[in-house]
Amino acid sequence: MSVSTRSIGDALTAIVGRHGWSDAERARAAAAVDGVLPRWVVGPGSLAEVARTVALAHEAGLAVVPRGSGSAQALGAPPARVDLVLDMRRVADVVEYNPDDLTITVQAGLTAGALAARLRARRQFLPLDPPGAAARTLGGLVATAGSGPLRARYGSVRDLLLGVRFVQADGVLTWGGARVVKSVSGYDIPKLMVGSLGTLGVLGELTLRLHPIPDFEATSLVTFSGPAAAAAFLGSLLDSTVQPSRVEFLNEGALAACEAPPALAAVAVSIATVEAAVRAQERLVDTFAREAGGRLVPIGASFWDAYGRRPAREPIGLRVATLASLLGATVETIERSVESTGRDARASIGGSGVFGTLDVGLDGVPLDAVGGLVARLRGVVAEAGGSVVIERAPREIRATIDPWGPVLGGPLGLMRKVKEEFDPKGILNPGRFVGGL
Repeated sequence: MSVSTRSIGDALTAIVGRHGWSDAERARAAAAVDGVLPRWVVGPGSLAEVARTVALAHEAGLAVVPRGSGSAQALGAPPARVDLVLDMRRVADVVEYNPDDLTITVQAGLTAGALAARLRARRQFLPLDPPGAAARTLGGLVATAGSGPLRARYGSVRDLLLGVRFVQADGVLTWGGARVVKSVSGYDIPKLMVGSLGTLGVLGELTLRLHPIPDFEATSLVTFSGPAAAAAFLGSLLDSTVQPSRVEFLNEGALAACEAPPALAAVAVSIATVEAAVRAQERLVDTFAREAGGRLVPIGASFWDAYGRRPAREPIGLRVATLASLLGATVETIERSVESTGRDARASIGGSGVFGTLDVGLDGVPLDAVGGLVARLRGVVAEAGGSVVIERAPREIRATIDPWGPVLGGPLGLMRKVKEEFDPKGILNPGRFVGGL
């Protein structure tokens, strides 16, 4: 097919109708990725239309960028090219709900908030709570590996995703995984899709594992004189019989951003089960807090809403992964390193006390100092097999600093082979992922 605006426009009209796509400047600007305007913005209304649109792009050699709510557009490197943005928000139905089996199959454009409203009547929920989750599409959460504090109890999106139906780069609809918990065979396609940024296929349907809503939940904030004391508390807590649903570390900056009681460091602990068990476990948490020199302050569930809004406050965001046992030392290193870049430089740090993953928001750091700061932190956490990913930053930073960081040749070579097998023409979100994939 000749790649001309007229011929592509006619083909898109045949697929989604004249009102299902646009090449108007306003629509293109609204769908821009890192300031790069697509030539077409397409909003299919069904999975069949998604498949036909991708097939058209494949035949014409057009670069396709899948889009959900658009909340994670700063994740990854600037795109190599953007020809067609595929807006998935109209593909948002519940396909099959099996409340007795605690599973549901939904289309990728459904938001987490809409799903929660659907499940509430049966007192079930999907325990994914990354920042801004309610407004984000489920396909976007899978594509960006979006998880939040609830992963401490329920696992990450990789653990909750049972199966996917996706559109291959050539437009063919394919199943991976299954709609039932016990069926596993062949490649684990769902796990390949998690965090792939739409570079291996366009997610169309997701089969998800649900959980019952707990009868009772209580949240406490344990404040400390510094990260080392907080780390000692975490060691005792995680080595005990307490079964928290959320365990998040916060430094002074993160506490201020959440409008929480001030301290140099704190740990937010949420326990959810029957009330008697919650109260008994709270007493243990209080004991561990006092032994580590901390003070326990009961706080309301609204704290988690404020905590989820916190990352959007800082213009630059890093995801730092280290060993949970090194969390305190890593936080102290981050704070010292950030403060050394400038008089007004500050770090807001919050993250999982269970897994050692930290969301670091930077404010007041000179742009020309970001590269050196990231390189230094990568060197520190590399000794423990950790990593530093730039999750959001101005385009000029992500264009000059690899947002993903170094990857060993073996794993990167394997990733290239998978990409070549799934997308040999390289039309799916090209250039955004690790190693320029």
